[in-house]
This record gives sequence, structure tokens and C-alpha cells, in this order.
Amino acid sequence: MKILFFGSDTFAIPSLRILHASSSHKIIGVVTQPDKPAGRGREITPCPIADLAKELDLPLLQPAKIQEESVIQELLNLKADVLAVVAYGKFLPQSLIDKTRYKAVNLHPSLLPKYRGASPIQTAILNGDAKTGVTTMMVSSEMDAGDLYLQCETDIDPVETAEGLEARLAEAGAHLILKTLEGLEKKTLKSTPQDPKKIILTHKITKEDGQINWNESAETLYNKLRAYTPWPGLFCHVNEKILKIFEAAPMENNSKEKPGTVLDNKDGLIIRCNKSALCLLEVQLEGKKRMGVAEFLKGHPLIIGTQLK
Repeated sequence: MKILFFGSDTFAIPSLRILHASSSHKIIGVVTQPDKPAGRGREITPCPIADLAKELDLPLLQPAKIQEESVIQELLNLKADVLAVVAYGKFLPQSLIDKTRYKAVNLHPSLLPKYRGASPIQTAILNGDAKTGVTTMMVSSEMDAGDLYLQCETDIDPVETAEGLEARLAEAGAHLILKTLEGLEKKTLKSTPQDPKKIILTHKITKEDGQINWNESAETLYNKLRAYTPWPGLFCHVNEKILKIFEAAPMENNSKEKPGTVLDNKDGLIIRCNKSALCLLEVQLEGKKRMGVAEFLKGHPLIIGTQLK
């Protein structure tokens, strides 16, 4: 099967690697986002899939506007059998999909129709879900609404971060999309419409989502810490400076103090939450290095009763 691969993010790397290594298929082109400014220096940087395509010596296309007729025609001229879409970031032209033999197959990091949208991995952790997974589906004009092909389920470790879970799902998804393409080619695979009653939408994560609200429970804040690692992180303010939280643990606490109050500063920095407390273990104060709380408190003592915001 001749595959035209669409991807941009690191989540797509295992899929491109496994499809490229398959003896049954051939990657005839890789379509990804144009190089963009990145990092503090805002240097023009290729996306991860562009780097991998060059490493694998695959034809690389980086159109700024995928919907332009000239771009569509260029892609049609490649005569792909199927379009494999993994974390590409743009809607594919329907005219391109319709003229491809096996249409377009998308890999999504959730058990659809649960968690459509921009943040399925983070949302599963935020909600304290015990399980999640990956899904292959048809590409449709509505985001993540296509008929389903295959799904693969996995447990979520109670201490797992979004970064770690994404890496696992990317690997599982790579095998699933390969299995899906093989099923399409052998005509052994049937699609299933999504149940509209089970649709759950997710929102795009913003930097502001990482701001701590001490009126929430410690369990909620701990899940946010896991979900927002590596970005945007979890943070609060101490004396008008940002304090980033890298490691913490929820704990039971019956104190009557106001949420955000420092309750203890001996074996960790214990902060009152709603009906519980969060023990901060590793932090980074704005302008300083990342460090354990014991080291942090030596240079920045926070007495019991201090109010964090």
C-alpha cells in the first residue's frame, strides 16, 4: 500500500517509523507543518516529523495552506492508496480524501467518542480516569467525528504524567494504525459510527490552566500536576513571584485554615486545600533553579501561616 503520511507532533514519530519499516507498505511522502519560530530565541525550527522524514530520507512536503488547489493537485499526483494522519494539526481537503482509494485514516489518543478535541490525554488524567487508549477512525469534516475502525485500551498509572502517557499511547497507536491499514487492504475491517450519546469534548490547554486554585481538592491539584506535565505545569505565587510545582503528593488534612495556607514546613511544604492538603516536594521559584523543598526553604523560609496565591 502506498501511504501519504500527515503528521507534525512527536506523537506521530512511532507511527511514521513503524509504517516506514513495514515491508507491506511504502511511504511515498510526508506532509507536515512549515518550519516555525520556537524556543526563547524564536529560531526557525522544523517540527519533529520533518526532522524524522529527513532522517529516513523520505520525500517531505510542508505546505503553508493545505487547502490550496495547487497543493491538492501536487498531493494527488503522488497517487497514494491511503492517507495516514497522526497529529497533523490541520483539516485535510475533502477533494484529496475522496480521490484516494482507501481514503484517510486518523489516529487519536483516546477511546472515542470519549474525549474528542485538543486535549484527550490531559483530560483523561484530570478526570482521574483509570483507563484510556487509542483509536483509528475515518477522517471527517467534523473534528474527531469519523466512523471508528479499531481501538486499543490501556490502564493509566495513578502517578503517570501526560508526558509519559502520551509516549505509551504513541507506541500503541503506531501498531494500531499499521493493523488498521492491513485490515483495509485485506478488506477484513469494517467501520462503526460513533455513539452521539457518549461524546465528550475537550478544550485546548492554555498557560492559565496551570494556575493553582487552592480552593480545589489536593487530589484535583495533583491530577492537574500530572496532566500539565510538561506544559503548562502547575504553579502558584509566593511574594508576587511564580512558584512552579514539579513534584507533590495529596494528603488528608482536617485543618480549619484558609485554603492556600502553609500548614507545615518540616518534611515538605504542606499547603491547605479544600478538605485536604498538598505536600510540595520539588519546586522552582521564578528566576531560580529547580530544587527539593528542603533546599528551597533554606533560602526562602515560609513560616507556618503564610498564604500562597
